[in-house]
Amino acid sequence: MTRFRPIPTLLVTLAVVIMIALGLWQLLDRLPRKEAFLAQLQSNPAKSPVPFPRVPDDRLLFRPSLGQCVPPVTVRLAGAGKAGFRAIADCSNGMTVQLGTTRDPKAAVTWAGGLVTGYIGHAPDGRSLIGAALSPQPTQLMLVATPPLAGLEPNAPPDIASVPNNHLAYAGQWFFFAAIAGIIYVLAARRRSDG
Repeated sequence: MTRFRPIPTLLVTLAVVIMIALGLWQLLDRLPRKEAFLAQLQSNPAKSPVPFPRVPDDRLLFRPSLGQCVPPVTVRLAGAGKAGFRAIADCSNGMTVQLGTTRDPKAAVTWAGGLVTGYIGHAPDGRSLIGAALSPQPTQLMLVATPPLAGLEPNAPPDIASVPNNHLAYAGQWFFFAAIAGIIYVLAARRRSDG
């Protein structure tokens, strides 16, 4: 005869309810918000230029912009996948500019600063995934130069596909975890009653 075990049953039921709630939150709240955000980003390249923002605001991603890069300027290279390397200029006024791309990993890019036109993108972030989770802060924005500067190759155009939208997958993941927890508990309870 099976003996009802209230504490394990309560804990598993509570865990399953929490996982289902998290899945619904991803599906009914986070996913629609992200889709609205992506729709806004999709329309940003066609909007009129704005001055480069002093405070990070992801709603401005891919929006045409212009800004003054004040010298002295430090230029560094950052990986850019198939394009090779991005030349990133750090300006003394705190602005970051992606000047263009190069295939030469040892390119000595020099640029004195000045007025830059282009679109707003995310600056490279050297923090690890764990570091970013433990120390959340807005991702720094940069001005991606169009046309490229300092004799470099052109930067890639804005790409909405570069902004992840994983909320449907997260919802499915939480529902899957809830189902697995329920199945494991039922199998364990059945095994206990048989043994």
